[in-house]
Amino acid sequence: MKYLFVLFFSLLFLSCNSKDKRPLIGKSLYQQKLNSVFKDASKSPLKSKDLKTFKGLDFYPIDSSYIITASIEKTPDSEFLAMPTNTDEKSYYRKFGMLTFTLKGKEMQLTLYESLEESENPIFEDYLFLPFTDETSGGDSYGGGRYMDVFKSSINTNGTVELNFNNTYNPYCAYNDDYSCPLTPRNNHLNMEILAGVKDFK
Repeated sequence: MKYLFVLFFSLLFLSCNSKDKRPLIGKSLYQQKLNSVFKDASKSPLKSKDLKTFKGLDFYPIDSSYIITASIEKTPDSEFLAMPTNTDEKSYYRKFGMLTFTLKGKEMQLTLYESLEESENPIFEDYLFLPFTDETSGGDSYGGGRYMDVFKSSINTNGTVELNFNNTYNPYCAYNDDYSCPLTPRNNHLNMEILAGVKDFK
């Protein structure tokens, strides 16, 4: 069974072929790169039947109000524990810190995680895992939640970090059940609609 690296998109982005003569579909560089990965048969998580008809992922309109600054309270003594996945495979994560931020006038909190596998890989050691569900999950967005890439190096010295919900993506298992994906912990549910980022794949 294929295994999903939680932050695999970032590595794929680095390998995008800039010589592709076809115009990239998307309203932002992020959307264009994501669509570039999905239309490339050598990288795409899509099933072959879906790849044949793929025109581009469906996104919410880009909204700058979903780019916010969060404060982070780190949890350096946390242990790596098994996080449930959609399969029998195990993924190990630890709580890296608690994010607190205000979005649409509401104070929110999300737990930021670090993968054991990524932390031991020099390519991914800067990467952190931010899964979440919201009131669109199971409707316009994927029911299992969406992911956001956060980087240790992006955390400011004053203990803040920028979060951009426009740059969120679905786990690979949203497109193909051959993949194993961590399930979003219940504590990372936002009691509001996050009308930004990628939508569910129909």
